[in-house]
Amino acid sequence: MITVLHPWHGVSPGDKIPRQVKAIIEIPQGSRAKYEIDKESGLLKLDRVIYSSFIYPVNYGFIPQTLGQDGDPLDILVLCSQSITPLCLVDATIIGNMQMIDSGEQDDKIIAVATKDPSVNHINNVEDLPQHFFLELKHYFEEYKVLENKKVEIDNFQDKATALKIVEDALNFYKETYRKE
Repeated sequence: MITVLHPWHGVSPGDKIPRQVKAIIEIPQGSRAKYEIDKESGLLKLDRVIYSSFIYPVNYGFIPQTLGQDGDPLDILVLCSQSITPLCLVDATIIGNMQMIDSGEQDDKIIAVATKDPSVNHINNVEDLPQHFFLELKHYFEEYKVLENKKVEIDNFQDKATALKIVEDALNFYKETYRKE
């Protein structure tokens, strides 16, 4: 008998955490479709099609067995030279964080590079990225919900040390919430 694991609860976040994690991609770079894991079934569902002509500038997903302050798995943005298929498991090296406020609620977005992509895996810190990358991310995330009458603010971009702490906190929050050991 084959057991199918829930992507959020059944997949390991990796054995090199917090510096390197297993990321599960929900939305490929270049998509207008907003997919997300259905918390109950573990299936990928279409949340909505983005109301504007914006496309996701990076691969977007989550880190398994984490819980962010917004009550969802911790989000991760994975830089890669390729658009990554949804539900693909990707080794991702943490380089920073984008601190976002979505409708008044903190919603961190860990920034990482695909560990096995030689086009980006030489990037070690968020500070190594070009300034235009930050401008593009900030613009996308502050504007993509405007036509839905929702407000998103990008507070700031944070370094690797801060991102590693956020990942550790999200792993611990998950354990406290879901594993009553």
